[in-house]
Amino acid sequence: MSTPRIVIIGAGIVGANLADELVARGWNNITVLDQGPLNMPGGSTSHAPGLVFQTNPSKTMSEFADYTVTKLKSLQKDGTSCFNQVGGLEVATTETRWADLHRKHGYATSWGINGRLLDSAECKTLYPLINEDLVLGGLHVPSDGLALAARAVQLLIERTSEAGVTYRGCTEVVDVEQSGGRVTGVRTAEDVLPADIVISCAGFWGPKVGRLVGMDVPLLPLAHQYVKTAPVPDLEGRNEHPNGAGLPILRFQDQDLYYREHGDRYGIGSYAHRPMPVDPDDLGSYAPQDINEKHMPSRLEFTPEDFMPSWEASRDLLPGLRDSEIEDGFNGIFSFTPDGGPLMGESSEVDGFYIAEAVWVTHSAGVAKAMAELITTGRSETNLGECDVNRFEEVQLSPSYVSETSQQNFVEIYDVLHPLQPRLSPRDLRVTPFHARHKALGAYFLESGGWERPYWFESNARLLKELPTEWRPPARDAWSQMFHSPIAAVEAWKTRTAVAMYDMTPLKRLEVSGPGALALLQRLSTNNLNKKPGAVTYTLLLDEQGGIRSDITVARLGEQLFQVGANGNIDLAYLTREAKAQTDGAAPGGWVQVRDTTGGTCCIGLWGPLAREVVTSVSDDDFSNEALRYFRATKARIGGVPVTAMRLSYVGELGWEIYTSADNGQRLWDVLWEAGQPHGIIPAGRAAFASLRLEKGYRAWGTDMTTEHNPYEAGVSFAVRNDKGDFVGKDALEGLTEETVDRRLRCLVINRTQSIVLGKEPVFHNGEPAGYVTSAAYGFTLGKPIAYSYLPSSVQLGDEVEIEYFGARIPATVTADPLFDPEMTRLRG
Repeated sequence: MSTPRIVIIGAGIVGANLADELVARGWNNITVLDQGPLNMPGGSTSHAPGLVFQTNPSKTMSEFADYTVTKLKSLQKDGTSCFNQVGGLEVATTETRWADLHRKHGYATSWGINGRLLDSAECKTLYPLINEDLVLGGLHVPSDGLALAARAVQLLIERTSEAGVTYRGCTEVVDVEQSGGRVTGVRTAEDVLPADIVISCAGFWGPKVGRLVGMDVPLLPLAHQYVKTAPVPDLEGRNEHPNGAGLPILRFQDQDLYYREHGDRYGIGSYAHRPMPVDPDDLGSYAPQDINEKHMPSRLEFTPEDFMPSWEASRDLLPGLRDSEIEDGFNGIFSFTPDGGPLMGESSEVDGFYIAEAVWVTHSAGVAKAMAELITTGRSETNLGECDVNRFEEVQLSPSYVSETSQQNFVEIYDVLHPLQPRLSPRDLRVTPFHARHKALGAYFLESGGWERPYWFESNARLLKELPTEWRPPARDAWSQMFHSPIAAVEAWKTRTAVAMYDMTPLKRLEVSGPGALALLQRLSTNNLNKKPGAVTYTLLLDEQGGIRSDITVARLGEQLFQVGANGNIDLAYLTREAKAQTDGAAPGGWVQVRDTTGGTCCIGLWGPLAREVVTSVSDDDFSNEALRYFRATKARIGGVPVTAMRLSYVGELGWEIYTSADNGQRLWDVLWEAGQPHGIIPAGRAAFASLRLEKGYRAWGTDMTTEHNPYEAGVSFAVRNDKGDFVGKDALEGLTEETVDRRLRCLVINRTQSIVLGKEPVFHNGEPAGYVTSAAYGFTLGKPIAYSYLPSSVQLGDEVEIEYFGARIPATVTADPLFDPEMTRLRG
């Protein structure tokens, strides 16, 4: 069978694995190019120390690492695999780190990784060379270990070459040719290779390859120090092979250090130094015959003055090092991104051009598998939302932003970070038209997607003394209290009992227009959008296998005009690509255009039982229930400001999302603020919003549902209309119901009011791990903490479960949702 012509740029651990994964799926027309010699290309793979710690706050990254371990163990020659499963040990020397290891053990349990917390004596038994007096405890994961990356690449090249893959070393790519917005080939210094698909696996050269197709690749190469010691007496005789290892790989994250054995020597990696950004254009050229283990583009000269503090810290943890010296060191180049994640997926502008960059050896085979699935089937089995190259907003692609944030990620790589912890700089990149008013009201801002988003308002602190007893939240532990304020309870209370204004501007808004707009949206979404103008519809975007790639709200504002409330830039890229494909093949008059209108517009969520009193006092338009029913939209004027009002609410109260152009935003805020004063109006932030959302059981894409879940598992099958005609993913849903799926997203009410969890904690049923927390919040209206988790369908309503939080088991009850106003009377009144 003829398969597409594929050119992979880069023959390192990612490129070679990708070729192998494609071959395994029956694709064989593959050429792999590298600018260096194939036996040692000279990129990050060539010097990577190969430590694989699988546990990560990200489920996706842990799955990538787990697959990498499995694959490299199976990749063998002469009875030796490409993975040395010595286990991994992370030690804590501070109480903060020890608590963090408890939380990390929870992540491991959530993602199905077997690990165990050890006390200091157990750490000493497992790793006799450590200073027991310095260590409080550790996390041991037996399945961690060392990837033999360079050997793996050579074996993968051998295996795939036998399957027909062509490899060309010492071949520089000078251009990626394209026609009509699609790749057609790759030009080298010698020739042109025709191609239907081009995948850049060029590592820290990725931005340079991206520029060949006009694509911004938000990646910064940074140097990272690694040394090898002279022989260490304590290691003498432990390993027969000069690169062998028998002790667990070791992390000393309190000092930004990690360790592995090289026979009777230690390898020590340090992130404790200043960031050292590198411009690949300054690396010069290397003759192939001159590239070797100690002389390659990705290996820079060692700067010993940066390493000396780490050397002293290492001698404290491993006293045996006091009888050794540093024998060799270098500053090796790795790739960092603004949020620390890899860059995967297809360009939104050039069809057939894919990238898999900023990938470490730890995740290499898993990333390659996901990319192969994406290319061959259009969908990865692992959720790629955190890795999609299109996830960044345009402002986040600027070189200055990429440089500053990537360097900060380097500095913080081993820091204990809270899930809500915002970056300190750069800030104020994107502010809404209400920003000045928010600041005057004492908004506490956190940042997301470059936007400044209020989480609560200090101006509401005066109302704490009026807060009814039943609304008063319990005291929180130190971790859950971070980036939180009891003021959120006031804002929830006033939303439920009076009226509040929420800034909804940062939510992505897309305009889909043209005679083909309805056809596009009907084909891509699950619900029926063929309704009269004024209708608002909640619907899902699925992939071909029925996984939820997004949930959106679609307002039909005209026969050929739709406003889409989307989840982010990934949705924009998807709709843009599909619109282009439809338009290119459309009959005359069937075109469709997708446009991001977020920056030029703004939105206020006006919600609460008194919302109607506020809006009708400043508008002559009819906002009655009869005139504007739930999930309907209308054009109106509020205080003279032209708006689009949509009757919907993600906090579960009467009200509207009120949209206007950005230039009218501040005026709209002022008009509603003044009109609301007699009704006790307040500003409210995301902390209250998150609580009220969960009380209503509303799902959040990216946490409560992803491509790994179908609508029946996620509890959103009401948005699926199988009788509307064909749509993407429909066939995959055939035969599924909420009763036939193996797991379901369940609401958990935590039995102890003071026990607040934050998300990703493991959930146990009958003493065994059964799921993990997707979203969690304190339900101010209910006076109890709430969590959601996917659990086996055998777990029934009323069953007791336990949530593990910092090593302690917290009892919770599986409860029907929504917990608040299940009859929807408040929304529809």
